[in-house]
Amino acid sequence: MEHLKGIHHVTAITSSAEKIYDFFTYVLGMRLVKKTVNQDDIQTYHLFFADDEGNPGTDMTFFDFPGIPKGVHGTNEIAKTSFRVPSDEAWDYWVKRFDRLEVKHKGIKEQFGKKTLSFVDFDDQQYQLISDENNQGVASGTSWQKGPIPLEYAITGLGPIFVRVDNVDYFKEMMEKILFFKEIDKEGSYRLFEAGAGGNGAQVIVEYNAILPQARQGYGTVHHTAFRVNDRAHLDAWMKQLQSFNVSNSGYVERYYFGSLYANVAPRILFEFATDGPGFMGDEPYETLGETLSLPPFFESERKEIEKQVRAIDTVRSTKEFEKEYE
Repeated sequence: MEHLKGIHHVTAITSSAEKIYDFFTYVLGMRLVKKTVNQDDIQTYHLFFADDEGNPGTDMTFFDFPGIPKGVHGTNEIAKTSFRVPSDEAWDYWVKRFDRLEVKHKGIKEQFGKKTLSFVDFDDQQYQLISDENNQGVASGTSWQKGPIPLEYAITGLGPIFVRVDNVDYFKEMMEKILFFKEIDKEGSYRLFEAGAGGNGAQVIVEYNAILPQARQGYGTVHHTAFRVNDRAHLDAWMKQLQSFNVSNSGYVERYYFGSLYANVAPRILFEFATDGPGFMGDEPYETLGETLSLPPFFESERKEIEKQVRAIDTVRSTKEFEKEYE
């Protein structure tokens, strides 16, 4: 069977759809490519931030569940999300930008031979930028052409996903025997795994930590990570693969923008397998992606009721001109 192609998307939980829109649009310079609702909880927004056209492997998405408490970081969680920047030349730019905009960060560090810059948002959601300098493997996307970040420094897609576990032997076995990842490096308590063509867009960094308390999901934490497959046939093959190892799964789930399959691969660790298409360009023109509430066809009959339950958020950008912000 075909191996996983890399990271598809990461979905996290935010305390405020409005504030996360501002943070990703005006601070990180990523494009809102879809404003829709959580298909399992229609009073909850589901916002997709990605590259210029919403290509798979570039999008970070958010739920804003009403009344959910703040999450607790710990062991047994998807702990941090990476974003790719074109080269090491970007570091001076991003450090100055974060300092000016008062974004908390930890400065430039190196891990597994790549320079990184870790930072957090208003919810203490954990992120890092990672350089594609000398990177080989899965290609990244195209940065938001009309966003505020100069293109030579702008985010182009998703990098390695961090997972923290207290049973690393079990997790390693699951990654290698069931998901066909390969462990390619180790630094202290961190192990580097990759799938498919490899590189920043197909890597998972696993941290062994049996000291921290158990993580608790809430706003400021990751809900799940998705990995790329070509199409429904490959998704069905992965379903059979999971079943052959007695890993319970959701079965096929139609998300309209892509097809999905979900599985709890370890305690509190939810992985999704998602098809590369159809994507986000089928129901909105490129120029106004993410500016109106988009609903899959099977929800259109409920549009009036859904629009009553979700508050309006102004996400219009096609009428604005963003001046590139050189720090």
